[in-house]
Amino acid sequence: MRTLAICAALAAACAPGLALATDGYYADGYGIKSKGRAGTGTGMATDAFGGANNPASMVFVGDRIDFGASLFSPRRDSTRTGSAAGIDGRADSESNYFLIPEFGYNKMINANMSLGISVYGNGGMNTDYPGGQISSGTACGPATGPGTGFNPAPGPYNLLCGNGKLGVDFMQLFIAPTLAYKFAPDHSLGISPIIGYQRFSADGLQAFSGFSNSPANLTNQGHDSAWGYGARIGWFGRLSDTVSVGAAYSTKVYMQKFDKYKGLFADQGDFDAPETYSVGIAFKATPKLTVLADYRRINYNDIPAVGRRSATVVNCNLVGGTDSTACLGGSNGAGFGWQNVNVYKIGFEYQYNSEVTLRAGYSRNNNPVEAQDVTFNILAPGVIQDHATLGFTYKTKSGGELTMFYMHAFENSVTGPSLFNSFGVPAGSETIKMHQDAIGIAYGWNM
Repeated sequence: MRTLAICAALAAACAPGLALATDGYYADGYGIKSKGRAGTGTGMATDAFGGANNPASMVFVGDRIDFGASLFSPRRDSTRTGSAAGIDGRADSESNYFLIPEFGYNKMINANMSLGISVYGNGGMNTDYPGGQISSGTACGPATGPGTGFNPAPGPYNLLCGNGKLGVDFMQLFIAPTLAYKFAPDHSLGISPIIGYQRFSADGLQAFSGFSNSPANLTNQGHDSAWGYGARIGWFGRLSDTVSVGAAYSTKVYMQKFDKYKGLFADQGDFDAPETYSVGIAFKATPKLTVLADYRRINYNDIPAVGRRSATVVNCNLVGGTDSTACLGGSNGAGFGWQNVNVYKIGFEYQYNSEVTLRAGYSRNNNPVEAQDVTFNILAPGVIQDHATLGFTYKTKSGGELTMFYMHAFENSVTGPSLFNSFGVPAGSETIKMHQDAIGIAYGWNM
């Protein structure tokens, strides 16, 4: 257990560099083996990341330890065109590489019960646009109300008419102690209390100070952090020698508020992690080939800071509206307008020989960002829909397992009318775009 504590602490120490955005802002998979199969594995037991995937699978894993890391590279750019107000511009986000650590441990208490822990990056988002795309003397500056445009302010400006660099840095790390119990020879239940940690910063949003109930806590406040709690439960069953299935449900993870950004997020800085659920099946099509399929649901729309429509801000009484609660940070404050995400995954695992296992997979999800919310999502362009993955495991002579994977998320974009049009600024339309690549390595062994 001392080794467990040390490794968990190391993973937590690496967390500040973590940022990812695949299934919305959630990772597309947890554990390098699962990532090589496009995130499938709810109905399979192969490593000590059941706390992230399906807690009930851990009792079928045995005594095991896994640790690894992924290098994640998202490429994001945003563009405004067709503006009659002189605020067209384009910017590429400059932070392009992020390290994502992971750690898993499982110990059999007896033949029917296991206790373990999974430490993993649950999700995140990062944008880092340089400022200066829009020159002084344009319509940029702090907004004053519908139909009135902006007040003059010193430039140059970033894409959202603020000063200096523009972007957010957001990450979530989850620690999931896991208890699994085999209530029948081929069936088990599991539970993972979730300890959540997240951190956030935002820069360059000065133009929205007139929309905020607390403009001093809107932007450029450095990093703020929050802890929270939730739980994941799961069921795993082997229906035959060739078919296994699983299901898992995670509650909302209730987080402390971001006090430094209570003028940005709804309900004075509230930012919980949404509930999710998944089901999966693994079918041994031949003695060497296993085919997996998973479905996952992420209920972003239930989190006001993420799911409430960005156009809600037009109702803010500070800028000519009639509702004080609709201002940024208010109980009805605007969010990013993200819709719930349905993810469909298929994976393949092929036992090439006694030492080498090959993997591949493909997943597709609906885009959570709709055209009407594109302006706010310049900060969070989580528009990826399609992922393709490859991976392998090599079993060493000592019995250890070296695993690697590669993922490519295909470029996707969303174009919509600028929210600035609602404030008397003929701003045209905006486009957000992203593609991603990732590579990861892990080492694990049965103890």
